[in-house]
Amino acid sequence: MKSPRIISPILTAALAVSAVECVAADFRNNPYSLTYEGAIMENVPGKVNIHPVAYQLNGLQISANVYTPANYDSKQLYPAVVVAHPNGGVKEQVSGLYAQRLAENGFITIVADAAYQGASGGEPRYVDKPSFRIEDIHGMADFVSSYPGVESSRLGLLGICGGGGYALSAAQTDKRFNAVATLSMFNSGRVRRNGYLDSQLDTIHQRLQQASDARSLEANNGAVLYANDVQLTDSQIEALPFELYRQGLVYYGKTHAHPNASSKYTLSSLLDLMRWDATDQIDLLNQPLLMIVGSKADSLYLSEDAFAKATGTEDKALSIIEGATHIETYWVPEYVNAAVDLLSSFFSKHLIAVY
Repeated sequence: MKSPRIISPILTAALAVSAVECVAADFRNNPYSLTYEGAIMENVPGKVNIHPVAYQLNGLQISANVYTPANYDSKQLYPAVVVAHPNGGVKEQVSGLYAQRLAENGFITIVADAAYQGASGGEPRYVDKPSFRIEDIHGMADFVSSYPGVESSRLGLLGICGGGGYALSAAQTDKRFNAVATLSMFNSGRVRRNGYLDSQLDTIHQRLQQASDARSLEANNGAVLYANDVQLTDSQIEALPFELYRQGLVYYGKTHAHPNASSKYTLSSLLDLMRWDATDQIDLLNQPLLMIVGSKADSLYLSEDAFAKATGTEDKALSIIEGATHIETYWVPEYVNAAVDLLSSFFSKHLIAVY
């Protein structure tokens, strides 16, 4: 069984970069409201292009972006990669960055806002149920498989943060995906149930009661309660105990902010989240698997746990980007470059080289 733990040599001497030093694109100055540095400003013939699209999924309109490689020819055949965004994120942020970078390496890519989130339809807003997020991934595969130039037999899947956990689950049964990768994987079920770093084990039933009461309130009078619906000051952010949350609030709230992104979710969603786990039935995943995570990420334990449990695949690798935290894999150029190199090599091997 191929199951190496790989330390990326590219970054062993890289300097640590604080999130406050991050340079990003202001969504207000980008015609596609993209927030990441180096984002496409206009479609130029012969270059990587972006194509806003919309499609129906279970009665809801889904908003997505398709990226096509340089010199794209719809009469030719290309491998494609579906990209699932983080919890609270939208397609214009880190998932769009990685979709664009993979398109630069010859893949057609698609990234969509989750149902009930971003620019996609669905009420109430910010429902965050695993079954919906997994269905979003299936829906992206449906749409991109029929996109001009896509060879549906060469389909890959990349999930980032919470999208990584949902990608692991989607690929267990969706064998249209020939290869599966995650970046800074976040197991939403385990964290919502146990707390981050398993820090809330003693309040599980108390929080389940709160979620149950929230569902009753919705059913009785339509009022919706939200978790994480707070605005924190800089000093409050700095006082948070976990680096993922500190850096995440800066990334999503300041340096790469987008008006469609929000960290809040319906409190009743916890009824679904807390009984789900990204590693449930993970032995059904038999495709080649690549999991990428930073060596300094406090979420590293989530990737290590899922990787160890993914016993159904004989081709898997846990790749560690030395020096990177969870959020820094979203935007720090050195870390992004290292991750893109790993992903491009992985998807090229399993979606291109074998044909």
